[in-house]
Amino acid sequence: MIQNINITGVNYEISDSSRKYITKKIGKLDKLIPRHAKKSAHAEVKIHQINADHGNKYQVDIQITLPEKVLTAGESAGNVLAAVDIVEVKLSQQLRKYKETSIPHVGKRKLLDRFKRSYEREK
Repeated sequence: MIQNINITGVNYEISDSSRKYITKKIGKLDKLIPRHAKKSAHAEVKIHQINADHGNKYQVDIQITLPEKVLTAGESAGNVLAAVDIVEVKLSQQLRKYKETSIPHVGKRKLLDRFKRSYEREK
């Protein structure tokens, strides 16, 4: 799990159950982070309550800081947990792209690509 997760609420009081849910969902993204970036990765979660007079709408913004890259995603929904789910999917897609660009052999499925990588390493 991502060890450093800071959860803050703007005009919103965060309950213990929602705090546990957010740490569980964001902590699962640790599986997609490359090994070299796991120790230095940390996440910032901000929850905004928008238009509290006419109905509840929540804006969830999550920023994950990795070496050489900062990934951000945000979503607004009628429920905090639904917004967190949507943002988690967005961040997982961004983490897959980050992993493909930072590690040379990820995303390569051809047989010769694997041998080229091992050959380049020997030089």
